[in-house]
Amino acid sequence: MKRLYSLPAVMVILLLFTACNGGHSPGSEVVHKPATHTVEITQMQFRPAALYIQSGDTVLFMNHDMVDHDITEQNNKSWHSSKLSSGQSWKMCFETSSDYYCSIHEVMKGKVVVR
Repeated sequence: MKRLYSLPAVMVILLLFTACNGGHSPGSEVVHKPATHTVEITQMQFRPAALYIQSGDTVLFMNHDMVDHDITEQNNKSWHSSKLSSGQSWKMCFETSSDYYCSIHEVMKGKVVVR
């Protein structure tokens, strides 16, 4: 004997399945489109001081101060920008989290957290 399910029962089952899969239907794939985020350098600070992004996103650092700054990876000095005068910018694509600072003004610190 075959058992037939009502349409509302099937809908509930599909909704539960979709909810348990992060809201994605079977076979669908979430594709991250890389985004560009801005860190403003102003009043001797990186703003925001902590930026949360996804892997592959780009961060644009924009100097709005009246003095020169740079951006240098803090732990190993594995990357750095050139010196940025007022109005200049520099950008970098991030795959991993990094703490950074201004090597000209070492009290200026920030971090990019890749989720």
